[in-house]
Amino acid sequence: MDTSSRTRQANPPAPLYVDLIRRGASQHGPRIAVQFGSQELSFRQVDALSNQLAQALAFAGAGPHSRVAILLNNGIYSVPVDFACVKAGINRVPLNARLSLAEHARMLAETQAMFLLFGTDLAERARELKEQVPALQCFGLGPDGPQAAWPAGAADLLTLAQAQPDTEPDVAHQPGDVILTLFTSGTTGTLKAAQHTQASYAGICRNVLLNLFPATRDDVMLHAASLIHASGVFVLPCWLRGARTAILPGFDPQTYLDSIHHHGATAINLVPTMLQMLLAQPGSATPPASLQRVIYGASPMPDAVIRKAMAAWGQHRFWQYYGQTEAPLCIAVLRPEDHAGETLGACGQPCVDVEIRLLDDQGQHVPQGEAGEICIRSASAIAGYFNADELNAQTFSTDGWVHTRDIGCFDARGFLYIKDRTSDMIISGGYNIYPSEVENALLTHPAVAEVAVIGLPHEKWVEEVVACVVRRNGAEVGESELVAHVQARLASYKKPGRILWLDAIPKTAVGKINRKALRDQWRGMR
Repeated sequence: MDTSSRTRQANPPAPLYVDLIRRGASQHGPRIAVQFGSQELSFRQVDALSNQLAQALAFAGAGPHSRVAILLNNGIYSVPVDFACVKAGINRVPLNARLSLAEHARMLAETQAMFLLFGTDLAERARELKEQVPALQCFGLGPDGPQAAWPAGAADLLTLAQAQPDTEPDVAHQPGDVILTLFTSGTTGTLKAAQHTQASYAGICRNVLLNLFPATRDDVMLHAASLIHASGVFVLPCWLRGARTAILPGFDPQTYLDSIHHHGATAINLVPTMLQMLLAQPGSATPPASLQRVIYGASPMPDAVIRKAMAAWGQHRFWQYYGQTEAPLCIAVLRPEDHAGETLGACGQPCVDVEIRLLDDQGQHVPQGEAGEICIRSASAIAGYFNADELNAQTFSTDGWVHTRDIGCFDARGFLYIKDRTSDMIISGGYNIYPSEVENALLTHPAVAEVAVIGLPHEKWVEEVVACVVRRNGAEVGESELVAHVQARLASYKKPGRILWLDAIPKTAVGKINRKALRDQWRGMR
């Protein structure tokens, strides 16, 4: 047997994202797949509607490899729209509805997206984007809502889809085709466009089923967080196994608790802030009878919160994952039986389909028990960042390793502990916030001479954005004015929760802002 034959056998082709969509549809056709309020769609209906939407997008000119920006809050069409884009070979670019107009416009410009699909509740933002990018072709998901507020020339994609066949468009799909460009912030606060492919997203599905949530036909997963983030990663595994996806428009603690009971949810996915808010609700001391699995991640879990949650709902329900946009969802998992003793402070043990190594500053492996940068290799890792050669060279090795920029160490039993971040990223309420992005917004105010933004512990949000500000000589400005100034330029969750007025910002020996010194000085102070 020649070498090429051995290589083909060692690395057989794996199913693609589109293949897994087809399997779920064929295996579970009449069962309910998606619920949103009183609306529900079967697997067969989602499949047919996504085919029609894919045909309509193709008819409108959004062919394979087109970049289509998606401005859509959680709803009954969230899953059909995503599946439609995959079937049409489209590269979808989700726009987080919480971001500012300037951020959305920058995303369109950086990805060169010339199509925009928007929900009727976000028509005003779509109109603003159309005004900034006149060549943008816009499609609403109506017909509900006043179309007078829609962008000029916008068409209703649902109406267009009704005239299309409910068969899948004839598109040749390849493993390396980019089907999702998901924005995440860089270590300097610069937006990065992470690219997932047909192969990598199928790898994410396998990763979740293998390590975190082996969904079955009896499962119901409840979603309140935006489906463009980690919550949406669970949709395809549930779809493939015949589980039901129940979607809420957003997170309200009492509504969420009530919905667990109403839908008979067996699994939920939370960030620490959400869990803390749930535990504060009346009736939270008793776990919902149907609930079997509480999955959490996205930011560090305060020890007091997880201990209170386990006391109320039982240790056996809790699963923690550690992952990144660049390598979702699970790099490591902390299983329920390990939510005790010292291992409660770990982020888990490596997933079965993920390789992890810890490297020092010279790129050498560190001994067990010593800290090093976490580098991973997995089939779920992204194909790289769009149009960012220098950043790609820094992050991805030629043999498939991803530099996470997180610092960790392994104990003797193979549990991974996160020690620090090589960046100064703040994680507040499950959202990644980069100091320089907020600093740049503050520095556009004429009264600000110098600023450093840090994250400090917060009882509810885990970390709070705190701006240390030096005023210009003779300038007068108050906290509320600066906070409003940031909010007008960035997403609301990025605005400072507090302003600290300083005479000078501490610097390192080479003149850089010393955020560590500021964190050390102000940690624990209110």
